Amino acid sequence: MYALPTAIAVTDPDLVLPSPDRHTPSAAVLQSAVRSPRTYSLDQALTETHTLVEHHGYVIALCPSSAPAPVVRRLHAVRSVLESDRIAIVRSDLPPLGLAVLALQLRQLSVCDFSPGVLASAARLLSHYIYAGALLGSVARLDRGRIDVTLESHAKSWLPGSQFAALATPSPELVKVTGGGEEAELAAPGFATRLLYAPGRLAPDWVTGTLAPAWKAQDVTEARLPAESERWWATGRLVEFAAAIPDISVLYQLVSSVRRDDCHWCGLELIGDRCAFCAAPLPPPGERPAQPTRTLVPASHRLRPAAGPVSAPDTTALPRGAT
Repeated sequence: MYALPTAIAVTDPDLVLPSPDRHTPSAAVLQSAVRSPRTYSLDQALTETHTLVEHHGYVIALCPSSAPAPVVRRLHAVRSVLESDRIAIVRSDLPPLGLAVLALQLRQLSVCDFSPGVLASAARLLSHYIYAGALLGSVARLDRGRIDVTLESHAKSWLPGSQFAALATPSPELVKVTGGGEEAELAAPGFATRLLYAPGRLAPDWVTGTLAPAWKAQDVTEARLPAESERWWATGRLVEFAAAIPDISVLYQLVSSVRRDDCHWCGLELIGDRCAFCAAPLPPPGERPAQPTRTLVPASHRLRPAAGPVSAPDTTALPRGAT
């Protein structure tokens, strides 16, 4: 049995937000992803990951979809050489600050009574409740595969003083926020959130003075801008922001409300349609067991949020693909 919570690992130290309380563990920063293979050997990477597995039992490694190919190859090489089914490599399309928020939420939930398989597959569910975006001084070089930039927006971005509000998740959106008397309106969360913002080379006034009240954010907190943000948003003239559920009781109820199944390949519990550890898809509904039967991590080794009424997001109408 493993007394320590499942380890949440990240590929960049900028993805580690401060713990909100004494119960929330920090994230492990994978030096094998941060440092060059020329200065951090495969043997060192193997030792690092093996130590995490031995201490925590299971490791969930969050890796951005935008990570360089060598980083991804190194992560998979380490998992392959260790021949370990206790390492989940979870890729995410979230921008840097949004991914840092997701890592924090998983860290909060790691001390609850969720099994490693449920915790890892919860990353996909929770991502649909993170509103991540940025105030941008230019969209001229923004990746159109992430957010659709119209020809008109592209042309306007060259005008002095132009600013745009971009939402990457849960649904891509782009609006102009300055000039012509136009009002910017981004789709607002339908639940209570905490708004984090990280200024680059733009003033955060629009984010703190317009966006936060419009989104009815319960708390507005400044964070450090991740170094990767300028590359992700293709400009240094930005203020990145992310609004998400801060209450661990609500997060717990959200994940708990989703049906659990056993992976037919590795046996771990999961939510959704694919195991985060072995990547095996869930069998068709007619082939699934009526009730989940496995609990790999006993509740006696976890902290559970205090009982009481909470207002959780409606899980009966999750975004397509959320579960």
